[in-house]
Amino acid sequence: MSVPSLAFDPVIHPPARLQIMAVLATVQDAEFAMLRKTADISDSVLSKHLSALSEAGYVRLRKAAQDGRQRTWASITRAGRAAFRGHVAALQALAGVVEVATDEVSEPLPVRA
Repeated sequence: MSVPSLAFDPVIHPPARLQIMAVLATVQDAEFAMLRKTADISDSVLSKHLSALSEAGYVRLRKAAQDGRQRTWASITRAGRAAFRGHVAALQALAGVVEVATDEVSEPLPVRA
């Protein structure tokens, strides 16, 4: 069986970025603290991921004062939404290949130590 060529996006592929993009794809914008909690990562790690997504043109960042404090908000761009959809489609295609391969195996394969 052959595995099709899949268009994984290397910018989106890391798990934390995939989680960030999944959240942003479902909301108008999200505050930094909510994204940090959702991805379960530190402030510095989230900041690096958001910077990478912003540099790729996938996320727009804005800073605004709220409750007397400076807050960072993120929103997905059109390019980001298109890239996220393409990446998810590649993941779904890969899952489909695995499902078909699993269905085709009639006996369990030996496990190598």
